[in-house]
Amino acid sequence: MHPRPPVLDVHTPSASFSIVHSLQQETLATLLERLNRKVATAGISNSDDSVGPGWLKYEWNDSIWNLDDESDYSILIWRFTPSSPPARPITPCLFLHPPSQPLPTPPAYQNPSYYAFRRPASSSRSSSNGNRGPEKSLRSTKSKKSGRSKHDPSAMSEDDGVPAHKRAFEQFHSENGVRTVIGTIGPIPGVRMLLKGGYRHVYMSRSFARRHGFIPADAVPGYYGYSGLVSLGAWPLTLGSRTTQHQVYLSEETHFDVILGRAFMEKRYIKTDPLDMTSVVCGDTGEKIDCEVVVLRDGRGGIITIT
Repeated sequence: MHPRPPVLDVHTPSASFSIVHSLQQETLATLLERLNRKVATAGISNSDDSVGPGWLKYEWNDSIWNLDDESDYSILIWRFTPSSPPARPITPCLFLHPPSQPLPTPPAYQNPSYYAFRRPASSSRSSSNGNRGPEKSLRSTKSKKSGRSKHDPSAMSEDDGVPAHKRAFEQFHSENGVRTVIGTIGPIPGVRMLLKGGYRHVYMSRSFARRHGFIPADAVPGYYGYSGLVSLGAWPLTLGSRTTQHQVYLSEETHFDVILGRAFMEKRYIKTDPLDMTSVVCGDTGEKIDCEVVVLRDGRGGIITIT
């Protein structure tokens, strides 16, 4: 029997394949050479560029990481080299896509193994439990618990007499924050921005606009004042590796410097996961964006709701 060769699985937005490659014994240049041959012979990409920086990513600890240079390759080797021989061979998985090309959109085929097109894990769990009958549903279980809490004295808090179901309700909402990302608007880098589909356009807070010279420092009502929706013009906005132009409007929102609404999300094909607040993917480039969930509270500790 022939020994098992070292294999790398490679997923593209439209196809999957495997190549023989040893992370420990071969170099990044060898990997790129083999991928270039595969891309050329299989017609995987329409791009004339060679596989290089921006093309490759891999998954580690439920996050997507770039594989652009020798430093990234060294980290990849370290992460996928077990300290002791594993019971089963480890097959690393790479994601390949030319950054100059957009991701396929329906009705074109979308490879479900590509990270940007994966379905939430809970979908498969819920479908596999679908034959258990309605009496096992999550909704009926919740209703039984709420019914007990109304009549069970032990459901009351020992501290202040607040019913346990009310405390659980408040805790649930306190854990539901809003998505924020870090980007660049105009010449200002490192700006924390609210990502919210409930807004229509891209908005900039008055204090941020005044502080960075987007509006005059002596702006008063009637002159960049409270006279309806005020346009600040089109400004470049960078999120991830791509910069796009957007019409920006002045906002009286004081909690966030910049708000990215539906206009931005539709232009960049932003994909979010309702079950994972930190999952934000730019559909036009396939990048997974670092997202931090923020819960706002007032001076008394009450939750501030951003609608």
